[in-house]
Amino acid sequence: MMKSISLVVAFTLGVAAIANGIFMLFAPENWYFAVPGVTTTGPFNQHFVRDIGLIFVFIGVAFLLGIARPELRVVFWAAPSLWLAGHALFHFWEVAVGICAASVIPRDFPAVTLPAILGLSITAWAIAEQQSAQPSKQLSFP
Repeated sequence: MMKSISLVVAFTLGVAAIANGIFMLFAPENWYFAVPGVTTTGPFNQHFVRDIGLIFVFIGVAFLLGIARPELRVVFWAAPSLWLAGHALFHFWEVAVGICAASVIPRDFPAVTLPAILGLSITAWAIAEQQSAQPSKQLSFP
């Protein structure tokens, strides 16, 4: 059951990240004005939006590759999940130091914090799954 849920979550995160990244790459100004709260973070910067768009495409591809390559799943899911977690923590830091009001936390949750939580969760499952699939190594003393 957890395997099916994890694979669906990975697929959803992958497709959503790729779609977001493509939107950022091909219509950066439209993305900037479409995503709630982005306009309050500073002026539009096409180069910056496209840079982050590339990251989202890579994140999405990594989640999808983790589905296709179970033996590399931990790496393919851990790397984007760590970036997503860092991104979410950065949003919390901005609130903690007074750059943003606390009201941004619930607004950002679905697109920033939730993907990080989901990514870390499926990565933890993949680690546990990988460990349970490996034969137990017992220490032996001469």
